[in-house]
Amino acid sequence: MTATAPREEQLWSRCAGCASLLYRKRLRRNLDVCPECGEHTRLGAPERLRQLVDPGSLHPLADRLPEADPIDFVDVLPYPHRLTAARASTGLVEAVVCATATIGGHPVAMAVMDFRFLGGSLGCAVGELITRTAERALDERIPLVLVTASGGARMQEGVLSLMQMATVSQAIAALREAGLLTVSVLTDPTYGGVAASFATNTDLVLAESGARMGFAGPRVIRQVTGRALPEGFQTADFLLRHGQVDMVVQRRSLRGRLTALLAVTRAGAPTRPPVPRQEPAPDRERLAADDTAAARPPASPDADATPAVRDAWDTVRMARHPGRPTTLDYLDSVFDGFVELHGDRLGADCPAIVGGLARLAGRHVMVIGHQKGHTTAELVARNFGMASPAGHRKALRLMRLAARLGLPVVTLVDTPGADPGVSAEEHGQAAAIAENILALTVLPTPVLAVITGEGGSGGALALAVADRVLMLENAVYSVISPEGCAAILWPDRSAAPQAARALRLSAPDLRRLGVVDEVVPEPPAAAHDDPAETALRLRAALLANLLPLLDVPPAMLVRLRRQRFRRFGATRAGQRAGVR
Repeated sequence: MTATAPREEQLWSRCAGCASLLYRKRLRRNLDVCPECGEHTRLGAPERLRQLVDPGSLHPLADRLPEADPIDFVDVLPYPHRLTAARASTGLVEAVVCATATIGGHPVAMAVMDFRFLGGSLGCAVGELITRTAERALDERIPLVLVTASGGARMQEGVLSLMQMATVSQAIAALREAGLLTVSVLTDPTYGGVAASFATNTDLVLAESGARMGFAGPRVIRQVTGRALPEGFQTADFLLRHGQVDMVVQRRSLRGRLTALLAVTRAGAPTRPPVPRQEPAPDRERLAADDTAAARPPASPDADATPAVRDAWDTVRMARHPGRPTTLDYLDSVFDGFVELHGDRLGADCPAIVGGLARLAGRHVMVIGHQKGHTTAELVARNFGMASPAGHRKALRLMRLAARLGLPVVTLVDTPGADPGVSAEEHGQAAAIAENILALTVLPTPVLAVITGEGGSGGALALAVADRVLMLENAVYSVISPEGCAAILWPDRSAAPQAARALRLSAPDLRRLGVVDEVVPEPPAAAHDDPAETALRLRAALLANLLPLLDVPPAMLVRLRRQRFRRFGATRAGQRAGVR
């Protein structure tokens, strides 16, 4: 009996939905959908491709990239050990499989994520591979189809994984400009940074039946709000009711539906000549570097000064200090004549986002920032600086207004993250963040971002896709909070100080990684001990970085901004980590 037990286990499978015992071959013939209750079993990327593409048409794209551990991350296991284990258990090189193929005879470029590989997390290699696939689609002028399955950005690569949201989004923006169709297929689960970028900023968003998608996961939302979640929360049908997807498709119908969409697109394909890729070829990289240098201001005497070394956890607490200057404080002390503008024009005005017109040394600018507050009452009223979808849409409205008026945009980032509440999910939090990131990659006006306090995850990146990114000395910028990272990768949240050190979230670390262009020194104690001096230093840094950008033509601004975020791919991450 014991000798045959393993074979019996392979022959039968129990449905997670109705607990029926199913004959494995019957389940496979039904595309891994339970014939009793319709539960859609999760698929690996190879099986997903077999179901979707025409037989014999699949041509895998190269997936070998330099090994990179860009921040030398260690929790209970070194990050390279986790990668080795994931590769051994899945047979994949990374959490995405990329290829060209045909679906119903229509050529496509495809990137299919695999949740089995470290939860389908978005790291530098995954971002690089998906971006290369989008660039292949642009070169061959064919549609891009993305199949997403992810828990979010990869914590073990810190803020560099966060940058992939912008890197892939700008590749999709290039396809949009070229008139090429982009389609995402949401499968279970799709959360976090993937949901808040390329999963929802494509032309068409399909959800497989039973898929769940959201910015924050249900466990996080329950912990933050203390509320029970509505029935069917974040499921495909929920997303359809709340206007966040184009359609919900049963697995057996997915290939046919994609074929029909691709056929319509092909019939109406544009006849314009191919658009050159934004990313320079290797033999043009030196010229691109010269362009970038021309747009950058000369370094100030203190630009490369090394701030006093402070423990990462102490820096986190400093960034969260209730007395730390807020956006409204800086609007009063750094800028002149601020006129606040309200509302997203869709029915709401989020108090966590403040924005409007102001002057900086006599020049008109659009300033947008997160607003926390100093007292408990202010923090509650401003939702602790956590923007709702209405807040992100208000920011987007003001950015676009600035572009129409020819005004530069200055953003002040200070948020623990985007609002993780039920209402935020109902109103499309992930899509709102994704749209901001996408819009910033093509905004034809200078964008200057400053991390003034906390730069938390996608909620921060939604205001930080910029030509220049500055960071106050005692600010932090991270893909996840230290407490959240500790709760997931360590035995308990008490390891938050250890997680803070591993995440490389401080200004000096991020300057070394190339995420931040300049660290703005704070007074000897901290910003909250001398707000007036902090304001003087920030004003000087803003002027030094903004003025040269005003002379750069809009088309070059966009090109250089894209090059800035394109460099955060796996190859560049490997080089920063000393890997060749």
